[in-house]
Amino acid sequence: MIIKKLFYTFVIFSFLTANSLSAGSSSSDNGTNKSDYDKAVTDIKLAKKYEKALKLLLKSNIENPNSADTLNYLGFTTRKLGDFSQGEKYYLEGLAINPNHTGINEYLGELYIVTNRINLAKERLEVLKSCNCEEYNELKEIIDGKKKSKY
Repeated sequence: MIIKKLFYTFVIFSFLTANSLSAGSSSSDNGTNKSDYDKAVTDIKLAKKYEKALKLLLKSNIENPNSADTLNYLGFTTRKLGDFSQGEKYYLEGLAINPNHTGINEYLGELYIVTNRINLAKERLEVLKSCNCEEYNELKEIIDGKKKSKY
């Protein structure tokens, strides 16, 4: 019974904090279709349902095509599904909208490491250099070989 209560508390807490804990989201992204976007973020974080999240994000991207946060998650989900080429395209589209998006720069850097393009990963690190953020530290540790990328 206690485990069940803890589980429900965790699920509710995770749902309520989904926006504030998004993967490198940028608070300057105002026009996101919250319904589909939020559902997708929840699918990614709680259940790692990447295919379901991808469908919701594609719909959100059609309804609101200028969202760097949505493009960040599109890059993330396609990369998690093994499509590095499409993931890179989404990340680059997001950077065209917001070149300093911390999540996109970190994840694109990780994609470059996994695809053996270290010099490009270092360029993403340079963009993050002045952000004073965990994304910089994560990418730096991966580039330096102190940490292994999860992707």
